[in-house]
Amino acid sequence: MRTLAKEGDTILLAYTACNTCKKALKWLDAHGIHYSVRSIVQTPPTEKELQEWIPASGINIRKWLNITGQSYRALGKEKIDQADDMQLIKWLSSDGKLVKRPVLVQGNKVLVGFQEDDYNVLFFS
Repeated sequence: MRTLAKEGDTILLAYTACNTCKKALKWLDAHGIHYSVRSIVQTPPTEKELQEWIPASGINIRKWLNITGQSYRALGKEKIDQADDMQLIKWLSSDGKLVKRPVLVQGNKVLVGFQEDDYNVLFFS
């Protein structure tokens, strides 16, 4: 099973109550980008997806953590700081609210969070 999107496919893992996700959706719509949405809460990224997507994102696994959310606070900063990458992947895959959102997968590229400049580079460069 292929976990990265096929060439040309765009998948946005989002949470409906997340304002940053709403901004990303609005940007994609405004720029005519065809995409599918996957609920990050109902269907969080799998361990296998995370093992592929984290390196593809080019950012450290700890940048994938939603440090402002309740799930992060419930685990506790000290516990998270002591965790290794495999433990972090287990937590991220078991609780979509722990993942920084949105996660955009486009071909072999992965963006975490929403920065308009990053989306412009990905789709128009």
